Amino acid sequence: MSGAFRPEMRRAEAGDLLATAFGKAGFEDCRLMARRLLADALRVEPGELFLHPDRLIGETAERLGPALSRALKGEPLTRIAGRRSFCGRDFRVTPDVLDPRPETELLVEEMLKRLAGQRAPRLLDLGTGSGAIILTLLAEIPEATGVAVDLSPAALAVAGGNAEALGVAGRVAFHHGDLFAGLAGPFDAILSNPPYIPSADLAGLEPAVRDFDPPLALDGGADGLAFYRRIAGEARAFLMPGGWLGVELGAGQSESVIALMEAAGFQVMAIRHDLAGHARHLLGRG
Repeated sequence: MSGAFRPEMRRAEAGDLLATAFGKAGFEDCRLMARRLLADALRVEPGELFLHPDRLIGETAERLGPALSRALKGEPLTRIAGRRSFCGRDFRVTPDVLDPRPETELLVEEMLKRLAGQRAPRLLDLGTGSGAIILTLLAEIPEATGVAVDLSPAALAVAGGNAEALGVAGRVAFHHGDLFAGLAGPFDAILSNPPYIPSADLAGLEPAVRDFDPPLALDGGADGLAFYRRIAGEARAFLMPGGWLGVELGAGQSESVIALMEAAGFQVMAIRHDLAGHARHLLGRG
């Protein structure tokens, strides 16, 4: 397919060709996928394609064929582009980090509400990955500082680059470690989107997740609750009195995680649901 794209091809023509390829392969929303792939390859916003459909794709022709081949094999478009828009900001993503999902934006929004008016909060992000959660909070709260923890040095390198790009690198420390090991509190808020897939379920995940997100960011142990147990058992020692804890939840896990948090002395203040109606985030106070 790579030879089908030529430098003298118009954007509209290239988009039609991409949409046809996605349609023949059985993809839904083939037009939307075509626009996103073309815009990413051109390094423009998708709206640019509507404003300037007759512009030539130029040297982008060399990238379109390989990008389309990857997409037809099921690789997520964000992985192909190497970036994900999260809360209105671009984050670099690589095979070493979880691709941040839109539902995680809700956790950031909820924590922003609870930190509103608090002067210079200190934040902790456990399993930071790309840094999407803590770096967004730091960008939104100019006086905030934080610590981002991950067991993967490669993930921390990605998060560090994102911090530089967002202009918040001076307010975040990156810690290579296993959850709370080696940390010094207290923190005003602790956040985490921990691994929560039961180990036996990993092989049955949809290919876009199973084949492209790092297993380290997915595997939640035998029942998917291993990290929640550890967070519940250790977090209060690192929280300011009355500090906030916010975690993302896997499908069907809310009751189990609520029980773990309450047994550890947390007051569960809210369970927030995503657009699909799933209980997705727990917010508690220490």
